[in-house]
Amino acid sequence: MSTGGRFDFDDGGSYCGGWEQGKAHGQGVCTGPQGQGEYAGAWSHGFEVLGVYTWPSGNSYQGTWAQGKRHGVGVESKGRWDYRGEWTNGLQDGYGTETYSDGASISIPSSSIPPPLFPLLYSSSSVPNLLY
Repeated sequence: MSTGGRFDFDDGGSYCGGWEQGKAHGQGVCTGPQGQGEYAGAWSHGFEVLGVYTWPSGNSYQGTWAQGKRHGVGVESKGRWDYRGEWTNGLQDGYGTETYSDGASISIPSSSIPPPLFPLLYSSSSVPNLLY
């Protein structure tokens, strides 16, 4: 049976949302101690599934998770650039695009392709189009 409520951790962090069998389950928000980040979204048996993590700096990741790590597809925003693409075990992996505040972007193919075949495509008025 699923219930809801709030739990305050000993370190000052908290979780408010759905519970099942003593673990975060359903929709909820978990805040780190002294405001050290916040995850808001879906949980499954104690793990993040789909949601947004925001660091105190304002950087964020919005997307899918597996076993507490970014995994699947998502968007990481860090001030002057965004990465939209695939993640594996917490790391950027696979296809994605980095877009910079000046409008430049880089398309990144799968890391399983050998380096000589990596096509790095730049598109911006300030960066020429190159194909390696």
